[in-house]
Amino acid sequence: MVEIGKVNTLRVVKEVDFGLYLDGGEVFGEILLPTRYVLEGTDVDQYIDVFIYLDSEDRIIATTETPLAEVDQFAHLKCVQTTNFGAFLDWGLLKDLFVPFSEQAYDMAAGVTYFVRVYLDKETDRIVASSKTDQFLDNQPHDFQVGDEVDLIIATRTDLGVKVVVNEKFSGLLYHNEIFKPIKPGMRIKGFVQKVREDEKLDIALQPPGYEKVDGVAGDILAKLEKAGGYLEANDKSAPESIKYMFGVSKKVFKKAIGALYRDKIITIEEEGIRLKK
Repeated sequence: MVEIGKVNTLRVVKEVDFGLYLDGGEVFGEILLPTRYVLEGTDVDQYIDVFIYLDSEDRIIATTETPLAEVDQFAHLKCVQTTNFGAFLDWGLLKDLFVPFSEQAYDMAAGVTYFVRVYLDKETDRIVASSKTDQFLDNQPHDFQVGDEVDLIIATRTDLGVKVVVNEKFSGLLYHNEIFKPIKPGMRIKGFVQKVREDEKLDIALQPPGYEKVDGVAGDILAKLEKAGGYLEANDKSAPESIKYMFGVSKKVFKKAIGALYRDKIITIEEEGIRLKK
């Protein structure tokens, strides 16, 4: 079944002077892929991936371009125009994405980037966006447990920390003291459930449970591991001079610290170095 606002895999049914027609099934019939979007070598009966949306005249159409966000996804998008009836965002397609006034958390301004949810207007089949993103979150029960790994989208900053979207469906909060690496709005990263509150809202951490208990030399080693991408070429067999240079401590202190990290199942000790456990 063809879904408006999403990438679909469709069969080419015929070629015309102005493009290709794709099989849209009983509901949509034949869908035009204009010539400008036809990739070289595309033939009749071939299956291709296309994004389906409505053009400026509200006709269903296909494109091989990929938008910055599909229907039911969140994204940070830049406002390129404001009008008397709403705003338009650049989402990577020829036709800009419309945000009605009624779906603006506050008046949008050209040149400013906003966190929005892309959705399908059921009455018109038009793809639109909303900056009133909270209405799309926490609309169903969840069964998250402390320690669960989750997918995060960095949303907006608050006095307490950063709001995040968890698994595209739930709201979460990443406190300032849990942010140990650069993040920016729209970034998609992994995180961990740190706490499930009584109201079922989620506190999120960028490290699995247990990391917050690591301090002192072990904490410094852990921070260096994170910064290095999870691996350091240093272990209990390394030369004392090398340990002193890398961590500023004696080999004895270093061995004790990585031993604690190993027992807590935070790192593995390999032949040539130490590595964060996934």
